[in-house]
Formats: sequence, structure tokens, C-alpha cells
Amino acid sequence: MHQHDIDEIGAWVVGRGLAGASEKTLLDGFCARCRRAGIALSRGLALIDTLHPIYEGRAFRWHSDGVEEAVLEYGPTNVGEAAENWRRSAFFHLLQTGESEVRRRIGMGEPADFFNLDAMKAEGQTDFVALAHRFASDGIIGAMDCFYSHWATRAADGFREADLAALRRLVPSLGLAIKCASLARIAGTLVDVYLGRDAGQRVLGGRISRGVAERINAVLWFSDLRGFTGISDNAPPDEIIPLLNDYAEAVIASIHEAGGDVLKLIGDGTLAIFKDDDPAESCRRALDAAAGLRRRIAALNERRAAADRPVTSVYLGLHIGDVFFGNIGSEDRLDFTVVGPAVNEAARIASMCRSVDRAIVLSSEFVAATAATERAQFVSVGRFALRGVGRAKELFTLDPAVAA
Repeated sequence: MHQHDIDEIGAWVVGRGLAGASEKTLLDGFCARCRRAGIALSRGLALIDTLHPIYEGRAFRWHSDGVEEAVLEYGPTNVGEAAENWRRSAFFHLLQTGESEVRRRIGMGEPADFFNLDAMKAEGQTDFVALAHRFASDGIIGAMDCFYSHWATRAADGFREADLAALRRLVPSLGLAIKCASLARIAGTLVDVYLGRDAGQRVLGGRISRGVAERINAVLWFSDLRGFTGISDNAPPDEIIPLLNDYAEAVIASIHEAGGDVLKLIGDGTLAIFKDDDPAESCRRALDAAAGLRRRIAALNERRAAADRPVTSVYLGLHIGDVFFGNIGSEDRLDFTVVGPAVNEAARIASMCRSVDRAIVLSSEFVAATAATERAQFVSVGRFALRGVGRAKELFTLDPAVAA
């Protein structure tokens, strides 16, 4: 490979990295350009850990025969078969030894002693090299502390020294570009997980100034668990978090499936919004979410009861009104949420579920905003004075036949 080829590939990687190309696009383009420049690459893999509530990291693979490899999102590598495979890998060897490179000329009699090398040898690979590029402490986020890659060739004599020298020059640039793409993905994951999908995207779009909020009309969902205080007092301590997670999963999945946005988890409570240009559509989505939640809770309670674990149900209040949606807080601690009297009313309406012995209570404003064809499913439970609300409100619930 000539120097101008190295310069050209390096410039392409930097340019595409700055343009925000995905990790897979970067790896595919890098490998194709290396082959055109004379490196007989037949396989490439890039691996980087991430910061995600489920996945430990992501692996990106390339084959010279054009086989399209899906991105692999892998879970914890410290348990089960995944742990055993990781301990047998070339990357684990580099981690343990502190080295930055390991090579096996598997087509020339050297041992295929790392995970999957025997399979690579069987398919005709002759030479394998794995590289580790470690990040300094200030560049580490979560478990993302290193960029790993491995490269293989089917060339009869393996990699030439000039090929390896070129890879050593170029792979750090590729690692930096992939790290940038992964950091952008981490930022998106964190704001979605902790702020909610819509609020997260607004923050990433630049809506981070203190006091900047917009007035919106939205359905407000406020739910909590029935009898959670009693359950937490009587259940074994190691049952509390799994219980909260199980029921939160049912609530959040139902809201997301119906197109809502979860804004806040408050202990065992959930605050969410549904917004659409048509208020009737917002109400329909919220009712769809409530129906989905009833199905999920029934299935969840059946599973938990069969395992002799505590079960409960969810109280839900639905209201619609104008709220301010944006950044509230101090100069160094902001929350992207909704505020306004309607939010307080939604919480008070949810608390009335216990008083009227119903799993769902709806405000008269919510009922009035629904499509006329849907109002027959609602029945009044009476007028009530809500704490902190200036006037009594008529509240509704679902006709028991509909709820069933």
C-alpha cells in the first residue's frame, strides 16, 4: 500500500466520522478501501462497549464475499456461555496481558487457540491479527474503555508486513470515528431512557435552555400501584425492585405501544402524555394504552402468582388539558417535564380510584374530548371535590363490561 492510499483512506474515515456515519458504514467503507488499495482483507470486525440498560456493547462485522452481517448487540459477558467465549477470545488475551496486538498465522501451522479461529481456519483464512486501542481515563464512559478490532486474510502467505503496518496506521482513526458514532448513540439512549423519547429528542435537538417551554394540549396519564406501601412493608427486600420493574415494564410498554411518552417515574407512579393535533386521537391512544395495560397486568399477575410472588394492580387517572412542556429547574439541574394545574388534577384524579373502587378514573374534560362514538363506554361515578382543585369535578370510569 502506498502512502497516498493510506492518506486517502485516513481522510475518508475522518470525513465520514465527522459527518456522523454509522459504525457499520465506517467499517464497510474502510475494509472496501483497504482491499482496493491492495490489502487482501477477507474479514474485519470492530467491537466497542456501550452504556445501555440491556446491552454491554456492539460488534460490527464485514466479509469480503459480500455477506451482509447484522450488527450484533451483546449482553453481559461475565456469565454463562458468553463469559466462556469471551475468556477464550483474542480480545480477552489482550486485556489480560496489556498487549495491543496479537497475531496467529493459522494457515501456516500456528495454533488456532482463540475463540472461533478454528472455524475461520476451516473456511480458508490463513492469517489473523487482533488489535486493542485503549482509551485514557478521561475518555472512558461506563465500560467503553477500549476499541477492539480483528482482521483476517485468505492470502496464501498471509498478511504482508506492509499490510500490517498500514493497518496499524489506519485502525486508530477508524476506532476514533466509531467511538464518536457510539458516543452519539449513547447520548440518544441516555436521554430516551431517563427523559422519555420525545423529551429526549427535544433535548438533543438543542432545547436545553432553562425556562424554555411551550404550551401544549395533551392527555395526561398518571398511574400508580395498588397497595404498594403494604407490599413493600411485608415482602422480602429482594422482591421489591423486581416487583417495581415487572409492573413498570407493563405500564411503560403499554404507553409506548400506543404512541405515548413516559416523562417521569415517581416511586411506583408513572407520569406520561399523549399528544396529537386532534385531541380525540390523543384520547384514543390513551385508552388503547389502558387496554393494553389491562392485558399485560393480567398475564403478569398469572406468572407471578404461579411463582408465589407478590401481585398487585395499577390505578390510572386520565385527564386532558393545557400544560407547559419544557425545562424547569436551577442553572445546574434541569428537568424536562410538564407543569401546570392540569398535571396536579391528573394526580388527584388517579388518587380517586381508591375512593370509587375503580381501576381507571377519567375527567369530564377527557370524556368530552373523546370521539362521540366512544362516549357510550363511559359511566359517571359522581362529582367530587379534589384537593387543590378549585371546584368539584364529575369523574367517569369505563363501563365494567368494556373494562372486562
